[in-house]
Amino acid sequence: MRTHALASAMLLAAAAIPVHAQTPSGLSYVQPLSPDSVASVQQKLQSAGVYTGRVDGVWGPDSDAALQRFQQSHQLQATGQLNLATASTLGLDASQFTASPPTPAPLPPPDHLRASSVRALQARLVALGFYRGPVDGVWGQSTQAAVQAFQQGRGWPATGALTPATVSALGLAPEAIAYR
Repeated sequence: MRTHALASAMLLAAAAIPVHAQTPSGLSYVQPLSPDSVASVQQKLQSAGVYTGRVDGVWGPDSDAALQRFQQSHQLQATGQLNLATASTLGLDASQFTASPPTPAPLPPPDHLRASSVRALQARLVALGFYRGPVDGVWGQSTQAAVQAFQQGRGWPATGALTPATVSALGLAPEAIAYR
């Protein structure tokens, strides 16, 4: 009986191990999610009644808050990160969560963008919940930070560089980005 109880405790502990792996130095690695995987999580959170945003494959502040609400309501550690216990409770197969970040091929520096392009970018970032500043066509630190947050939400390196993949993922047509 004691062996059975120990085995059960070990299984429960294993189920709570996060998707990210701990290294001996205390650092952790978090596997980025593909847009399809993010959309799957958003759909499950929406079905659970904790996410009211669009199922768009973009991990933003609303998705993060919904995941934390889900974790709290299911007595899981409310980390805001998808781990094995949370994925299991959502009814998701954690093995589907693999993605490769796109190879960044930066466009010219953002300070060479036309003001109309910066406004289009800022407006899209506002609509997605990543930017709260003025839509003024000026590339500044808050616009840069919003692009970085968007990239991080996609599971990509948060470089802040405007790559074709970033522009496309924002839902902007390539011709919306024009340079001086």
